[in-house]
Amino acid sequence: MSSKFLALTSSTLVAVIVSFYPAVAQTDSSLGIAQANQLELNNLLLTGKQYVEAQDYDRALATYEQAATIDANNAEIFSAIGYVHTLKKNYDAAAEAYRRAIAITPDDPQLYYALGYSFGNAGENAQAAAAYEMAIKLEPDNIQNHIGLGVVLLREKQYDKAIKSYYHVLALAPKNEQAYKIISSILIEQQRYPEAIKLLQLAVKQNPQLADLQLPLATALLNQGDTAAGLEALKVAQKIDPQNPLVHLTTGEVLYLQGDLDGALTAYKQASTLQSDSAEAIEGMGKIYLAKQDYFQSIVAFRHLTEIAPNYPLGYHNLGVALKARNRNDEAITAFNQALELYKVEGNTKEAKKVASLIEEIND
Repeated sequence: MSSKFLALTSSTLVAVIVSFYPAVAQTDSSLGIAQANQLELNNLLLTGKQYVEAQDYDRALATYEQAATIDANNAEIFSAIGYVHTLKKNYDAAAEAYRRAIAITPDDPQLYYALGYSFGNAGENAQAAAAYEMAIKLEPDNIQNHIGLGVVLLREKQYDKAIKSYYHVLALAPKNEQAYKIISSILIEQQRYPEAIKLLQLAVKQNPQLADLQLPLATALLNQGDTAAGLEALKVAQKIDPQNPLVHLTTGEVLYLQGDLDGALTAYKQASTLQSDSAEAIEGMGKIYLAKQDYFQSIVAFRHLTEIAPNYPLGYHNLGVALKARNRNDEAITAFNQALELYKVEGNTKEAKKVASLIEEIND
């Protein structure tokens, strides 16, 4: 090998070594910075989680926001920020954070669910529905996605779409009591009684020990005109859950409409015993006493009703009627005047005229 070649090789090698070392030093420096940043990021995420567990949400939020300055493309950080805003009930801010997380990870159904929840609580039901629909598209077998969509559709009074959503819930969870109750309540409200009865009879088979399903079934049957079957459903509900005041209250209303005053009074009394502040039960007892011309007991009941529901005009109206029947005219006029003012506030001119006529009768 010639000395010239050796000299060339040596100089080339030196040049390579000289050019290589700065690059290595630069790479090591970048790697060190990246490692340091990752370590700091991990510490911040851990600290943020600890603050959340301690319910120190302001510090948790500040910690996660600091983490976002280190890694602005980390969906987990923005999801955490959204979660903390949700805990603080800052739903608009939560929605914005979840939007940023989705921009980074657009195929995560949980982020769309969280976005829907945030929008829903912020009152943005249309945007919430769109988010839930995206969550369903990505994860159609997650029952929570369908429930979330159903809730916001109900708020928007899109009842047919809500029914469809809750039927999806039943397809995933055939014994879901809430879905049966919501669908049946919509059907009953829309006077679609045969559909409601068919659905609720299936629901009762699926959940035979739930009195809350017997109640809407009874309501649908009664509105359909099948009084015997409706009362039978109420009896079943009472047997399953004898401590449920709503069962006795509904029974009282049915028996009252049938003219069975004694049976209705017993049911209303039982409802009142189980729920002493039930205005409906007390009103029921009062109107039965009034119908039976037991004015003293009627006065007691309706005076109690005015204490429980001071802005309910019919309570004062009926109290006045009972007082008038006992010739306690001054007290009756006081009650009627209160009823008159409350009817005017409601804009109920028809009942206001009735009360005004009763006052004139006493004054004549």
